[in-house]
Amino acid sequence: MSPELTVENREEVPQWLSYGAPVGTILAALLVASVPLLWLNINPISVYWELFIIQPSTVSGFADVLTTALPLFFAGLAVYIPLKAGLWNIGAEGQLFVGAVVGTTIALYVDLSALLLVPLMVVAAGIAGALYGAIPGYLRAEHGVNEIISSLMLTFTATTFTGYLLRGPLQGSGGQSATDRLPDAAQLPSLLTPRLHVGVVLIVVVAIVSYILLNHTRLGYEIVFIGSNPAAATQAGISTYKVYITVFVLGGLLAGVAGIVEVAGVHGRLFEDFSPGYGFTAVAIALLGRNGVGQVLLAALFFGVLTAGGTTIAVTQNVPSALVDVIVALTILFLLTAEFLKDHRIGLTWGRSEADPQTGGSQ
Repeated sequence: MSPELTVENREEVPQWLSYGAPVGTILAALLVASVPLLWLNINPISVYWELFIIQPSTVSGFADVLTTALPLFFAGLAVYIPLKAGLWNIGAEGQLFVGAVVGTTIALYVDLSALLLVPLMVVAAGIAGALYGAIPGYLRAEHGVNEIISSLMLTFTATTFTGYLLRGPLQGSGGQSATDRLPDAAQLPSLLTPRLHVGVVLIVVVAIVSYILLNHTRLGYEIVFIGSNPAAATQAGISTYKVYITVFVLGGLLAGVAGIVEVAGVHGRLFEDFSPGYGFTAVAIALLGRNGVGQVLLAALFFGVLTAGGTTIAVTQNVPSALVDVIVALTILFLLTAEFLKDHRIGLTWGRSEADPQTGGSQ
């Protein structure tokens, strides 16, 4: 008897698997991440308790989580909306940088009151991100260029060009690779604690608007229809050209706004590492939350807890700061595995080998 592994395509994804996969993915990632902690003689339960319970339960800790979750949520939606149309926006990081650069430039060189300057910065950053996001959308719609490659290459272009600007035209008087501090009128006011800024209100606003857009508008219907069955959508008269460009424009807009809100609300100046890879973590957030906007928000909060609490546990628990990156990487790995299991059914059967004496074969 010899085992045989069989892989079959699923005709329908079980509901328990569709909704249970994100939870199982997170648990599996945390379980595997416990191995290096145990290797370092660190109690994983103690680390996770402080990370997920103690740290977010304090006012300052909760403020850090919300502040960190905002760019993660916006960038996650920047990946999620094209994903609903069957496309991959891997360029949210680049769109985030473009928005930050444009918004910061306006903050530094436009003299207006806060009531006019901040909205101008946000709108300009959103438009810049939308235009930058439209490029891979147009290339895919018009010329069939793979959006994964084009959006990723544009990310490297944006981050490299930002580095040039911060060493040249936008470099501050301190001589570092950073701009001067933004004027007070260009910075977002704080709420309760210095880390919590008024921009977090946008989380609720964007969540509601995104939900309505995708679930209660004609555009949202077209996006979901094309993502589920592009051939049928084309036959129904839906323009894939329009939808492909639109979803990337919306994604770029959200990422661009995230960039300037992070600069104006948290750091007060633009520097090269102002984003610790928010746009790349957004891919995992979009996959975790692909069942709806609410799930994207929950995934953003989860990674917000990880990112905000990573610095804390590095000091209190002597945990390497790279642990957060390990958990993110493991989450993505298990997410890809879960996506495969959604599309395929794996079975193990036992068949007789040719050498089995009962089959008459030679031994």
